[in-house]
Amino acid sequence: MMIEFKNVSKKYGDTNAIDGISLQIPESGIYCLLGRNGAGKTTLMKLLAGHIAATDGDIKIGGKRVSPAQMPDGVNYIESGSAQFNMKLSALIDAAAELQNDFDRDFAREMAKRFELDTNKKYKQLSFGMKTMLTAIITLANNSEIILLDEPVLGFDAIMREQFNTLLLESYHAHPRVIIVSTHLIDEIAKVTEQLIIINKGKILLQTGILDIDERAYTLSGHTSAVTPLLDGLNCIGKTTAGSVMAAHIYGDRITPPDGVSIEPMSLQDFFIKIVGGESK
Repeated sequence: MMIEFKNVSKKYGDTNAIDGISLQIPESGIYCLLGRNGAGKTTLMKLLAGHIAATDGDIKIGGKRVSPAQMPDGVNYIESGSAQFNMKLSALIDAAAELQNDFDRDFAREMAKRFELDTNKKYKQLSFGMKTMLTAIITLANNSEIILLDEPVLGFDAIMREQFNTLLLESYHAHPRVIIVSTHLIDEIAKVTEQLIIINKGKILLQTGILDIDERAYTLSGHTSAVTPLLDGLNCIGKTTAGSVMAAHIYGDRITPPDGVSIEPMSLQDFFIKIVGGESK
């Protein structure tokens, strides 16, 4: 189901939360939405879910315009910290199944058991992380065509984050659809996503595949006098210097550096920091 933003802006007073973006998501997949705090990630998701209206531009899902007056079918948006009714977990899962025709009750029960959620406990008896995991399970058991997860792993420890990634992959493989995940844990989400959307100051900086970054994002390191001449014609997205040594961060075609200059792949987190304007030294 095609998702399309065309010249979309959203203003809050004099602030451009979303600034004239155009974006297409043409097919199913797990998409990672990355951006700094205040970059516009949550606003973009709320616009797509029809929770808020765009100031300018058009948003369409499957060719149908999206707005609060025309809220899209098949879109499930869950914001970080979303709460549930204070019922037993088993009752919450059953209630979700009754309310949603396409809810996968067996998947939800299996995931709750696997992640050691006591379904006899009431919601308020859970830790913050367990509450968040339950919400993620209920959301992903809903087989909506589009799932929007806004910072879904807040409050998770490392083991729970790994469990969430497993849950995300299993849900997608069972029911392929568009899943958009907003997160700050950049290198961890790279394990499960194939597509990346980077937003900064309300604008889309980049939409590409993770493999593209693996192949094209790299660092040249060596004596400044040896590295500097290599940068002519390269897309240098940042430099780090320490004394007479330079590390130049490149996004583009790879080169074969001369002796004395090393080439290393760039992690997704380092790439993100550089492309959104991280400080160089």
